Amino acid sequence: MPIPHVDSSPPFATWQRDLLHLLVGSACGLALGLVLHGLTPRLVSPDVERFGAVQGFVQQAYVRELDGRVLTDAALRGMVESLDDYSRYYSREELVAMERETSGHYRGIGVVFARSLEEGRVLFALPGSPADRAGIGVGDRLLEIDGQSLVGLDPAEVHRLLAESDAATVELLVRPRVGEERRVTLERADLVDPTVRHAQMLDSELGLGYIALSAFSQETPREFDTAVGELKRHDLRGLVVDVRGNLGGVLRSAVALVNRFVPEGLIVSQEGRGEPERYEAKAAEAWYSDLPLTVLVDGESASASEVFAAALQEHRAAVVVGSPTYGKGMVQQVRTFRDEAAVKLTTAYYYTPSGRNLERTVDKAWETGVVPDLEVPLSELERREVKRYLASYSPPADARARIEAWEAEAGRELLPRRPPDAQLDAALALFRGERPGTRLTEVGR
Repeated sequence: MPIPHVDSSPPFATWQRDLLHLLVGSACGLALGLVLHGLTPRLVSPDVERFGAVQGFVQQAYVRELDGRVLTDAALRGMVESLDDYSRYYSREELVAMERETSGHYRGIGVVFARSLEEGRVLFALPGSPADRAGIGVGDRLLEIDGQSLVGLDPAEVHRLLAESDAATVELLVRPRVGEERRVTLERADLVDPTVRHAQMLDSELGLGYIALSAFSQETPREFDTAVGELKRHDLRGLVVDVRGNLGGVLRSAVALVNRFVPEGLIVSQEGRGEPERYEAKAAEAWYSDLPLTVLVDGESASASEVFAAALQEHRAAVVVGSPTYGKGMVQQVRTFRDEAAVKLTTAYYYTPSGRNLERTVDKAWETGVVPDLEVPLSELERREVKRYLASYSPPADARARIEAWEAEAGRELLPRRPPDAQLDAALALFRGERPGTRLTEVGR
């Protein structure tokens, strides 16, 4: 039978226990200090030590007091943005705008303002948005947001009031175009920022449709499919996709749209320091491969827009019309650091199906990106007006009649209208057979 152990030593007095804790803690601290002293030269590089020393000197001696975070942001920005024209450092505030651009989502109530009138005048509400559900619509004016008057505020400040508060709800003072002022409380929502800005039939007799893409976000393929589905209800038989002024965005979204028209083969590849990556078409996703297509490009079509246009051109799935594109053939990867900053870093080059790198800084022989099959110049006035139109939003069909009635009442144009556009006219001419050797069934094949 085991003999139980009995501790027969007298208990420590409180002061003895505290002294023991102090001695043990001191010894551990001394040992840890010696260990860290030995490790520090290996853990902290001279570059990091130099950065800390310079930042400390600047904060201590500069003529006015400085925020250390601002200095760190500036230093990191300089490091990343010195690498090439495309790598970027984003502070916490800039990160919000960048995430909206790539995700296709933003936080708000879902209104498009009429810019040509007084502050806060609503052109239309996005379908299904909190504003739409609350009955805010064509011609209504927002007078206050959470008690703050909109008089004198620019559009960016109005957006900040609607989107950047941490509060779940927003209170508006609304003056309807017809009726009495009212206060309404809305829940802020996560909304899709449309990249399909315009989708309409341009020639009902020939069944020619038009879709303008302002960027490639994660939501663009879904938006595009919705727009094509709506146009097919009006007997769509040929399509113009406009990526002029489209600076790019999410590569996979551009690949997905190419795949809609290309049933097989390489769409784009990318090569960097890691393993090469290839994006191949999948026959099951080539839903519109029989749809004749033209693509409009210009000098501000860049990156993912060039992937889109080049792949369609090289697979002979579309005729590319317009002006030579920008020439950006570098791929950026975005990494977020503790939700306080992000870096968009060039990590690879991308290559067209034929193996061409469109990056203007690499292949000096080209100096541009995609060269259109049919080059059509625009005058400077045309170019400005086209750019202004492409930056606008077409309203939903059920709001158009009300906006037209408001225009008649106000005596001015409020709806975005397509300006004279020689490049679009040339694309439509191809479908109409007004150029030698082309017929509707042959375009893009």
